[in-house]
Amino acid sequence: MAKSKIVAKTTRHSQKPAPKTAAPKTVDQYFAAVPEPARGALHQIREAIRSVVPPETAEIISYKIPAFKHKRVLVWYAAFANHCSLFPTASVIEAFKDELQGYSTSKGTIHFPINKPMPVELIKRMVKARMAESESKKGK
Repeated sequence: MAKSKIVAKTTRHSQKPAPKTAAPKTVDQYFAAVPEPARGALHQIREAIRSVVPPETAEIISYKIPAFKHKRVLVWYAAFANHCSLFPTASVIEAFKDELQGYSTSKGTIHFPINKPMPVELIKRMVKARMAESESKKGK
């Protein structure tokens, strides 16, 4: 019995796992790893967010994706093979559900296809709504 345990242990350790890519530590590292055309679409989302958040808002990596933080994380965003996602919180998605018809959504994310124009003005309005929501929770 001990022999089979040793064999199993040896077998398990002799198989090397596939190398993992390092998680990005900065937003620039994240963007560098995103291929076009998703990178261009992601830049549009980033610029839309930047244009409405306070100047002192920090860009960070949170949950291995880019995020904007002003006192607390306001929104996250990320690139995938066929879409870019915005994560503005479930309550913001619910508030904009009529305007988001035609986009794939789930409880906390919106998927914007990279082969269609990015709805920059809608993104700005959602980020402003998220900032207002965050400010209203400040004292809680």
